[in-house]
Amino acid sequence: MKSIRNIAIIAHVDHGKTTLVDKMLLAGQLFGDHEKPGELIMDSNDQERERGITILAKNVSINYKGTKINIIDTPGHADFGGEVERVLNMADGVLLLVDAFEGPMPQTRFVMDKALKLGLNPLVVVNKVDKPNCTPEEVHEMVFDLMFSLDATEEQLDFPTIYGSAKNGWMSTDWKNETDSIVPLLDAILEHVPEHKAEEGNTQMLVTSIEFSKYIGRMAIGRLNRGTLKQNQQLTLIDREGNQTKGKARNLYVYEGFGRVEVEEVQTGDICAVFGAEGFDIGDTIAHAENPEALPTIAIDEPTLSMTFTINDSPFFGKEGKYVTSRHIKDRLTAELERNLALRVEETDSADTFRVFGRGVMHLSVLIETMRREGYELQIGQPQVIIKEIDGVKSEPVEEMTIDLPEHMSGTAINMVTQRKGIMLSMTNKGERVVLEFEVPSRGIIGMRSNMLTATQGEAIMTHRFKEFQPYKGDIPGRMNGSLISMEQGKAIPFSINNLQDRGRFFIEAGEEIYEGQVIGENSRASDLVINVTKTKKLTNMRSSGADDKARLVPPRKFSLEEALEYIQGDEYVEATPESIRLRKILLREAERKRGSKILF
Repeated sequence: MKSIRNIAIIAHVDHGKTTLVDKMLLAGQLFGDHEKPGELIMDSNDQERERGITILAKNVSINYKGTKINIIDTPGHADFGGEVERVLNMADGVLLLVDAFEGPMPQTRFVMDKALKLGLNPLVVVNKVDKPNCTPEEVHEMVFDLMFSLDATEEQLDFPTIYGSAKNGWMSTDWKNETDSIVPLLDAILEHVPEHKAEEGNTQMLVTSIEFSKYIGRMAIGRLNRGTLKQNQQLTLIDREGNQTKGKARNLYVYEGFGRVEVEEVQTGDICAVFGAEGFDIGDTIAHAENPEALPTIAIDEPTLSMTFTINDSPFFGKEGKYVTSRHIKDRLTAELERNLALRVEETDSADTFRVFGRGVMHLSVLIETMRREGYELQIGQPQVIIKEIDGVKSEPVEEMTIDLPEHMSGTAINMVTQRKGIMLSMTNKGERVVLEFEVPSRGIIGMRSNMLTATQGEAIMTHRFKEFQPYKGDIPGRMNGSLISMEQGKAIPFSINNLQDRGRFFIEAGEEIYEGQVIGENSRASDLVINVTKTKKLTNMRSSGADDKARLVPPRKFSLEEALEYIQGDEYVEATPESIRLRKILLREAERKRGSKILF
C-alpha cells in the first residue's frame, strides 16, 4: 500500500497556479533529460493557451519520497466555479496560492469558502515575493482575516504558510531566506496534508468528473472514498434521485504522471477512472453491488445569465461550417451538459432555438468558441441576466467587483460603475495604484470591461464574482450609440466607406463581403442608420485636379467573441462561424424592422 495525498490548488486568476504546478512536475521528475516540457504544461487546451487562463480542472500525479501526490489544478476565473466545486470533492487538502502584492481577491474568497465548508484544511503559499513593493507578512494576516470571516474552525485557522516565487522555482518557510528549489513546499504537503481516512464499510465513490474516450466511451472519475474496486467487480450506480442501476467495473485506471495506467485494483483514497458502469452523471455514487450506500451529491450554484442559441439563417449560412442544422446544435449542447456542471439548456417554442444558461459571458463564450472551432455555425442573442421572484420581490443577481487601477484614474472608474447602479464598498491604496471594491448588478457588468479599458487606457484590472440575488435595481443605461446597417448585399467598396466615415466607426474592411441587415459599424448618434457601402464611383471622361486623392480609411474595429456578445443590443445577433464573427439585426430587411417596431410600440 502506497501513501497517497490528494491536493487541490486554488487561487485567483493570474496568481501563478499553473506555473507552480509546472515546477512541482519538474520536481517530481516526470520528464526525461531529453524532454523540454515548456511552460504552463497543464493548460493543454488551445483556448487556455490563447487566453492565458485555466478553464478545465485537470489531474496529474507525482511521486515524492515514496508518496504519490495527486495534484488537481483548478480554474481561477469565477465563471468556471462549477469546475472548482466538483473537483474539491476529490481532495483531502487545499493549497491556497496568494499573490504577495495583491493578497486574497474575490475569487480566492469564493473557492476558499467552498473548501472550508467541505472541511478541508488549507496550506497557504504566498507567491511572487520577489515583486517590488510586496508585503508577504500583511498578506498572511489578510488570509487569516479572510478565513476568520468565513467561519473557519480552530484547526483550519492554524494553517502553515510557505513563501516563494513559483516562476523562479523556489519556496521557503521564510520569505527573506531564498532557497534553490521547491522542496520545502513538497515537504510541507507531506507533513500537513492528511492521508485519506477511509471509514469502515463497502465500496463508495462519488462521480466528480466524466471523461470521454473515442476508443472505449464514457468513464466516471472520482476518489475511491472507501472499500475496494477491482476489475470486473459488480457495482450499483445510485443517481441523484436515489434510483439504483446494476453495473460492472470492466476497466480501472489510476493517474500516473500525465497519463492513465490500467490497474486490476484501486487503493482506497486514490483518484481513479472507472469504465463499464452505464448512464452515470456527475454527483452519482458508484457503490457496492449488494448493500449500496449513497454519498451526498454535489450541489452546484445556480446560473446567473442566459443567451439564445439559434441556427445560422443569414445569407452566408453553410459557407464556412460543417454543422449548421438545429439537430447538430442540439446534439452538441446535450453532449456539453454531461461535462459542464454549471450549464443548463432549455428548449423554446421554436425547434431551431435553444435557451442556454451559464455562469457568465466568459463561461458561455468559451463554449461558443469551442463549437466554432469544431465547425459549427450558429447565432447568439444578447446576454440576459436571470430575474427571480424571491418572497414576492423581483430580484436580480448582484456581483462583488474589484478594480485595480492607477490612482489618478479612480474617479473615471467610480463614475462608470455608479452609473450602472454599483455601490462602492471600499478603496485601498497600494503604492501608486488603488483597489476599488463595488457591489454591482450583473446587468451592469455586461459590456463594462471594454468601456473601462478604453477609459483607463488599458490600465484597469477588473475581477468579479457572483454574490447573491438582491431586489431589482431599476433601469441601467445601455449602449448610447446606434448601429450602421448595410442596405445591400455585396462587396464593401473603399470609395463608399471613405465617404461615410464621418457617420461613425466601421467594423468591416474594404473588400469584405457583406449582406443586407448586417451591422457594419457604430453610428455616431443614438439611432440606427441604414447605409450603402457597395456603391462604386461613377466614372466620367472629365478630369479635375485633386478629384482622385487617395482614400484614407480608418482601421476597422475588430471584436473578439466576448466583446461582440457584450456589444449587441436586444434586436441583434452575433453570427459565429468557424472563420468569422459578424453582427447582424435579427430582422434583416428594413421594412420588417419598421413593421416590427410599430407592433412593439
